[in-house]
Amino acid sequence: MRANKLILIAAFTLLVPALKANSQSDNQTGSGKKHHGKSTAGEYGSGAGDAGKGAAGGAGNAAKGAGDYATLHPVKGTEAVGKGGKDVGVGAAKGTGKVVKGTGKVLTHPF
Repeated sequence: MRANKLILIAAFTLLVPALKANSQSDNQTGSGKKHHGKSTAGEYGSGAGDAGKGAAGGAGNAAKGAGDYATLHPVKGTEAVGKGGKDVGVGAAKGTGKVVKGTGKVLTHPF
């Protein structure tokens, strides 16, 4: 009987501070509004920005590669041009993915 009381007291001793901490963290979250993500236009804009960043990075690396070729560093030039191609591909893929996501939002919720 005494052991049951000790277990009960120990459980309450551990449980009460945990409940109090949980209720305080709920109060700190603010208004409780959920963030619903980007709008359709936001997805399109973000996708275009990613594609632009990829193209700019690719152009910069291609220019660096051309400079390396001109200074007779063909290995570095080839690496830079390859990295530029990768940047263009990654930027285009990310941008296209975001545009497709935005298009999906329009199709599922037109208004």
